[in-house]
Amino acid sequence: MKKMVSESSNGDGDKRLRLLTGEDNRKGLLEDLDIDVRRYIIHCGEMAQATYDAFISEKASKNAGRCRYKKEEFFAQVGLEHGNPFKYTVTKYLYATSSVPLPEAFILKSLSREAWSKESNWMGYVAVATEEGKATLGRRDIVIAWRGTIQALEWVNDLEFVLVSSASKILGEEHDPKVHKGWYSIYTSDDPRSKFNKASARDQVLGEVRRLVDKYKDEEISITLVGHSLGAAVATLNAADIVANGFNIPSDQPNKAYPVTAIVFASPKVGDSGFKTLFSGLDNLRLLRVRNALDIVPIYPPLGYSEVGEELAINTTKSEYLKGPGNPNSWHNLEVYLHGVAGTQGSKGGFKLEIDRDIALVNKVLDGLKDEFCVPGAWRCLKNKGMVQQPDGSWKLIDGDIDDDDF
Repeated sequence: MKKMVSESSNGDGDKRLRLLTGEDNRKGLLEDLDIDVRRYIIHCGEMAQATYDAFISEKASKNAGRCRYKKEEFFAQVGLEHGNPFKYTVTKYLYATSSVPLPEAFILKSLSREAWSKESNWMGYVAVATEEGKATLGRRDIVIAWRGTIQALEWVNDLEFVLVSSASKILGEEHDPKVHKGWYSIYTSDDPRSKFNKASARDQVLGEVRRLVDKYKDEEISITLVGHSLGAAVATLNAADIVANGFNIPSDQPNKAYPVTAIVFASPKVGDSGFKTLFSGLDNLRLLRVRNALDIVPIYPPLGYSEVGEELAINTTKSEYLKGPGNPNSWHNLEVYLHGVAGTQGSKGGFKLEIDRDIALVNKVLDGLKDEFCVPGAWRCLKNKGMVQQPDGSWKLIDGDIDDDDF
């Protein structure tokens, strides 16, 4: 990946990125995508993709539902260290549970009697730009990444799209905002039986945002939320919560509010018209929804819900690199989305890769590239599915270097 701001831009690239992350609502930058804007959107998508790449989804493992890597090695293990100018360090892992029944695609349960947790799943992370990352970005960026669903799209048919009014408990009673009970439950539920969720995901993330904002209050800060699918919905709710309750403001500087931007992919709708009115009225809050033309998830829930933020439409069926026409899983896949951002031509139509992003990433968990590119399908896999031979010749499932330092 190239440096985010072009050498020839003479500061224009940095100005455009500042517009994207909150100033003046992007001023039409999304119609014909600027190359720096493309790179930044892809960067955000890669931070969300990392939550999938680090998640243990093997139900036979006692660690199913957990993060595979330690915080200090996280970005190296998910392939975001080499050739990437956006340098971050993970400061906190986020865990979630749910007080209402949800499809297994949301909260995965281990089959093992020795399961690390019967109530909780690893749901994402908080990271902050390093000094090197700050120099590239021009600010101290705080990223909150929420994990999405980890199974195929059957969950869309299994989920009840019921609105709940309890969003007013966290967002205030004005406009009587209602949100989906599943998104709300994952974000706000705690469980005293789980050491990972004695505090809800909401309390975990807001506490860490408060700590980091106060720590870096004398610098230029931005807060960026990213997510795909379920993660996009939770990121949207989290972004509104941060601004509505002033967590983007230092504790001792009440007149200094930092911009909050959510860049989300394949997002289902989150709330009703009251939630949209509240969201649109919050200062220093912006949201960009990236939507693939044939992806069915963004049309759900179909009734009673309203979209928030701005939409960037892409159509990956126009890519000459992908097998056609694709299928619902490929149209929803995040790596396919990022391929689409790299090549969409906006109002000009067609498809042309403007970003030098490896097309092999499309086949990370799919078989979506045309055979002529000679990239094996679903190539990202753990050696022997985590089975390790022992000195006596037997085999044992050892599938993660687990990090519980937060607990």
